[in-house]
Order: sequence, then structure tokens, then C-alpha cells
Amino acid sequence: MIEYLKAWYQRNFSNPQAVILVLMIVLGTVTVLYWGDILAPVLASMVIAYALEGIVRRIANLGVPRIISVIFTVFVFVTTLLIILLGLVPLALRQITSFVRDFPYILDKLQQKIIALPEKYPLISDMQVNEVITSINNELVAVGQKAVSYSLASAGNLFTMMVYLIVIPLLVFFMLKDKEKIIIWFTRFLPKDHGLAYIVWKDVDIKMGNYIRGKLAEILIIGVAAYIPLALMGLNYAATLSIFIGLSVIIPYVGAIAVTVPVALIAWFQWGPSDSFLYVMIAYLVVQALDANVLVPLLFSEVVNMHPVAIIISVLVFGGLWGVWGVFFAIPLATLVQAVINAWPKGEKELGASN
Repeated sequence: MIEYLKAWYQRNFSNPQAVILVLMIVLGTVTVLYWGDILAPVLASMVIAYALEGIVRRIANLGVPRIISVIFTVFVFVTTLLIILLGLVPLALRQITSFVRDFPYILDKLQQKIIALPEKYPLISDMQVNEVITSINNELVAVGQKAVSYSLASAGNLFTMMVYLIVIPLLVFFMLKDKEKIIIWFTRFLPKDHGLAYIVWKDVDIKMGNYIRGKLAEILIIGVAAYIPLALMGLNYAATLSIFIGLSVIIPYVGAIAVTVPVALIAWFQWGPSDSFLYVMIAYLVVQALDANVLVPLLFSEVVNMHPVAIIISVLVFGGLWGVWGVFFAIPLATLVQAVINAWPKGEKELGASN
């Protein structure tokens, strides 16, 4: 057993570059795990700067000085962010308030339908119905308590959020403006012999940049595409539902299925089993089909080339480790793992081939 472990170690870690690569991955993982909350604005700024770098580069390629490209790109980003915050967020908040006001009516309607089940389906007893209603009430009490505690915590963090709204655009500006200086400063702390890490990074760099830009574009496009038919058909809480539909694309496969439930329930309680309910569901399913069959292949043809099982496992693993960040970066992180495996020195196999 000892000889086997020794041979495995010699085969996989005899190359110093492999050890350097492992240490860099471990250091990055530990940093995010233990200081992720503190570094949240920095991480968010890095993601945004990564997404905007492609736009800055395209403008600069037209002959525009980079500093002008950065200023223009950041200005458009901040303007778009303000439009969303001042336009969409208040509308969503009003709809959420309306939903909270209408929720007792929705709950009463749901209970009436559940109580009527024994009459339509004799196999269901009154005791089972009472158990279901009691369970629903208990869950609602628990959800209400969590919502109250979350609201109090959010009120306490309101000042922090306002600070982030100022700090993040500034960080994005300086990360784009001084990109080369930051990279040179960072590489000073790396060992001189880091060729393997460089190979892995070059393999992941293009895919990760395309993924971030594509995912942000997908969120925006799907959110808008869902809002237009839902609002035209008069569905209640259309803006709020569209936000959830847009954000659902962050979680491949699972998100689309999960967001279908609130869309169907709200449409059902508003119109019942009518033509309007059917039209809304058809429109929603068309948006999802266009996302899966048109938008995703266009935006992620070079990135999402993994089996669905591998993608779902990546979402579960990295989401469990890093929450929302892990879910968002599940596919790039899986690509990183794949790149490390592909670039890892083969040790004895290469020696055997050379002999």
C-alpha cells in the first residue's frame, strides 16, 4: 500500500509546476471560503470588469484610446444600473406589496379547493385534507418568521448596500483602467516557473470571459422576453415573475423547472383553467424553448460542451461551497477542473513513451 501511494505521488507530483498549480488552487479556494463575504464587492467588481473588458477591447480596436473606452463603457454600465434600480426595482417592489396584500385571498382560495377534494375524489379523506391544510399553515408561519427576520437584517444592511453601489463602479473603473498594472503587480507574487498554471489559465480564460458575458446577456434577454408577453396578457406580478425567470437561467435545467411553478400558480389563481391561462403558459414555454434551443447555443457554443449530468453535479457541488457565486460560476469552475485534468503532467506515462 505504501509503495502504491509513493508511486502515485511520484507520478502526479514529481513535477514542481503541478505542486505550484495545486497550491494556487488551494489558496484561491481558502480565500473565497473564509473571506468571501468581506471580499464580496471585490469579487463582484472583478466579474463585472471581466464582462465589460470585451466591450472595452472592441471599442479600443476602433482606434479609440483605452481610457476613453473605459470611461464610455463604465458610464453605460452605471446608466443601465440606475435605470434598473430606479425603474424596474420600484415596479417589482409594488408588485411584491400587492402580492402580500392579495396573499390571504389566494391562500383562502387554495384551502377551498383542497377542502373540496374529498367530494370530487372519494379516495381522499377529510383527515388527509386537514393534515395538508395544517401542514401548509405551519409552513407559512415558518416562512413568515423567516421573512420578518430577513427584512430586519436587510434593513440593517441597507447602508452597506448603498456603499457597495458607490464602491463597485469605482472598483470596476480602476480594474479596467489599470488592468495591465494590476496583472503585473499580481504576477510578482507568483513563482517564476508557473508554466502549467499559465496553460490552464489560457484554456479557461476565453471560456470564462465568454460565459460571464453570455450569462449576463442571457439573464437580460430572457427577462425582457418573458416580461413582454406576460405584461401584454395582463398577468399579475409580471415584472417580478420576469425577474425570477431571468435569474433562473443562472441554474441550468433546474432553474427553468423551478420558476415554472410560480408562473403556473399565479396564472391559475388569476384566471383558472381558461384560455388566458393556456396562452400565458404557451408564451412562457416558448420563451424557455427559445432560450434552450437558440440563445444558449449562440452564447455558449464554446463553453457549455459538458453533459447535463456533469453540469447539474457542478451546480450542486459549487453551489453548496460558495452559494450564489458557486451556482453562477459552476460551469466555468467545472471547465477549470477539466482544464487541470487535461494539462496535468502524466508522469510515468510520458517517461514510458520516451523510453
